[in-house]
Amino acid sequence: MQVLVTGGGGFLGGRLARELLRRGCLTDAAGKTVEISRITLLDINFPERKEQALTYVQGDLTDARLLEEIVGEETAAVFHLASVVSGGAEADFELGMRVNLDGTRALMDACRKRARTPRFVFSSSVAAFGHGFPPVVDDRVVALPLNSYGAQKVCCEYLINDYSRRGFLDGRALRLPTIVVRPGKPNLAKSSYASGIIREPLNGVAARCPVSRDTGIWILSPGKVVDALIHACELPAAAWGVNRVLNLPGTTVTAGEAVDALARIAGPAVAGLVEWQPDADIQAFIDSLPVRFRTERAESLGFVADAGIESIIRDYIADQAIRL
Repeated sequence: MQVLVTGGGGFLGGRLARELLRRGCLTDAAGKTVEISRITLLDINFPERKEQALTYVQGDLTDARLLEEIVGEETAAVFHLASVVSGGAEADFELGMRVNLDGTRALMDACRKRARTPRFVFSSSVAAFGHGFPPVVDDRVVALPLNSYGAQKVCCEYLINDYSRRGFLDGRALRLPTIVVRPGKPNLAKSSYASGIIREPLNGVAARCPVSRDTGIWILSPGKVVDALIHACELPAAAWGVNRVLNLPGTTVTAGEAVDALARIAGPAVAGLVEWQPDADIQAFIDSLPVRFRTERAESLGFVADAGIESIIRDYIADQAIRL
């Protein structure tokens, strides 16, 4: 079995690839456990440190010829994580459309041209919801995004449903909560503060919080996201039915609750490095996203959330070997 991970040079793609490497196998369409023979990562850039057991391909997601080369006849699973994030897609409409929509379709068409029907796991987003949602979003709420990033993700969701209906691929689209805590430097996502107000203080650096203390956000830890991606891949097609799109379970936390939890774990001096500096544009974007979900379908399929924000922070401290 061969596996392709787009966005493999990013934090989440790299972590997913290492976990697949550790497991060494996946459940196939027949329900059998099959050894992974090769894991290929595609991205425009990669970190200097590389795993010898992984195959790295540096290239553009919109290069149809390249995609046809790396989606081989033995490619049984595709994890499509590459995208231009929310802030970037809003600032550069053409780039967001080219990568998030056109690139995704090009990748799906590369899968369609193969005799084998690969499982196609797509990372969508809660940015799919932006208008008219109730206080608690459940699986019946129709997605109506109010930003270009969310619109591009929802377009891809519809394509995945149709390509799956026609047997071109076996799609599974997961609407990811905001991933907290991301290590490394902040990215252009407008929700990146949710990681920054934990990550930076733990590294002894001041962090700016652009939203109010009572601003909520729907989050999931990196470990649980990777587990969800692999679980989604291994579920049989019959478990998905005609709707291949799923809201993942998560945890609701306000900015104030996150900082208070940081104070309990790392001390008030660390939490005091968070500076409350409002940004109207970021506040408006975060306010346009749903904060609470009822994810009965996902839970019935075996997807799970974190125990809470303290658990997420402690997992990050352990994962990064941070000494308090």
